[in-house]
Amino acid sequence: MKQAFSTRRSRLPLLAGGLVLALALAPLGCNREPKTAKVIAAEGEAPALASTVRTSEISQEPQLLDGFYSIEGNSWRWTAKQFRVVLRPPIGAGQSGATLDMALTVPQVAIDHAKSLTLSASVEGSPLPPETYTKAGQYEYKRDAPASALGKPVVRINFSLDNAIPPTGAERRELGIIVTSIGLQPK
Repeated sequence: MKQAFSTRRSRLPLLAGGLVLALALAPLGCNREPKTAKVIAAEGEAPALASTVRTSEISQEPQLLDGFYSIEGNSWRWTAKQFRVVLRPPIGAGQSGATLDMALTVPQVAIDHAKSLTLSASVEGSPLPPETYTKAGQYEYKRDAPASALGKPVVRINFSLDNAIPPTGAERRELGIIVTSIGLQPK
């Protein structure tokens, strides 16, 4: 009897220590929402914004303002019907402009749903020419962005699709297109 009591007593500090360690590490495992560029700026931190965002890079996720879903296949993300990013314009873009370049995939399921998708974009409110896709496949949406829209250290780019797959059944997301990267390239 004395043996069993002393064994339990010797485990008590070990269990208490494990509990303290688990509580100390718990915040590291939380599934908190990533900070957006807006939250980082409001907190006074200086974000290191990129001119090109790869949707697979967790470190660049704050530049994906809204309309992007979680990373899939370690390399891409679905978008909603409308989605936004912030990018750092390349050096000299305020004088010579830049090229907006987005690598995207139009999935067959999107074409089956809508027959065609038209993608529109604007840089700081300046509209860019839209593009219509009638076949599934990988594409590059490439448009000249005017210098007048690129004079700030951070620019907001809004994208919009004319159609999206609405949430149905187990899929609760509105699905637009698949994006792997968005960037502003110097001219």
